[in-house]
Amino acid sequence: MQGTLKKFMTGAFAALFALAAQAQTYPTQAIKIIVPFTPGTGMDTIARTMQPELSKRLGQPVVVENKPGASGNIGADQVAKAPADGYTVLMGANTMLMAAQLYKSVPFNPVKDFQPVSMAAWGTLMLVANPKTGIKSMQDLMARAKAKPGQISYGSPGIGTPHHMAMELFKSQANVFMLHVPYKGTAGYVQDLLGGELNVGFLPIHVAQGFVKDGKLTALAVGSPQRHPVAPQVPTIAELGLKGTNVDMWYAFFVPARTPAPVVNRLHNEMAAVLQLPEVKNVLAKAGLDATASTPEALNDVVQKDYVRWGGVIKRNGITAE
Repeated sequence: MQGTLKKFMTGAFAALFALAAQAQTYPTQAIKIIVPFTPGTGMDTIARTMQPELSKRLGQPVVVENKPGASGNIGADQVAKAPADGYTVLMGANTMLMAAQLYKSVPFNPVKDFQPVSMAAWGTLMLVANPKTGIKSMQDLMARAKAKPGQISYGSPGIGTPHHMAMELFKSQANVFMLHVPYKGTAGYVQDLLGGELNVGFLPIHVAQGFVKDGKLTALAVGSPQRHPVAPQVPTIAELGLKGTNVDMWYAFFVPARTPAPVVNRLHNEMAAVLQLPEVKNVLAKAGLDATASTPEALNDVVQKDYVRWGGVIKRNGITAE
């Protein structure tokens, strides 16, 4: 018995020593960033913008691979099951916390199976109305929705998208009912919102503001904790009395759980440095993204809170992707 225990302890110490040695020399090979959505999305833009600078700082090739499917669950699952050595990184977002609770059977836990590395960027959503509705403010929208439940329609690029979930949270906070019309992608949704087939909806602020300036949409509010410099005249939803309706989208980097701390710290330090570069900030800003790094601990706190928050919205409203 003692001999078996001794062999086990020796093996465990050897494994720990090997991990420590590996972490000290990290990285020694190419690093793969998995983007669980198609090229051209916000996640993809962030990963590819940071890719060359990360490669320089880490001294190894950094490869971006798109693995779309099941609202991001396919790519996330690949990273969750990858070796915990820092060579497979997930470009994630708050959508992963939603998607994992929208599907009936998901083979990973978005909170327990990933180690947060760093926040990457924030994206603000703006609530807009088609001018044909005559809705010119949040007060108008709430009054109309309460007076005629279900007669106000809103769209989204699909069930479980940030646009949809943002409106579900808003409806819960405002205690109103509006009709959801999900689309299979962004193009049809935006087209019908501009055409007046839909009354209201959320759009990324950099997309919405162009239409607002042209008079094609009316800005009602932004879903961030504070006003956005792109549209400083537009109030936040919280300013208008609905506290706790922060619907900002966030994007962040994760590695598999149990990745050694020295590896996580090295990745975090280099990512944070890249996100500070003016050229990186400028590229992301043009895509409507505010580059922002964070500590792994701060990101973990956001993940824990958002998982519970969006899970509550999903359960209360019986939302499912299947």
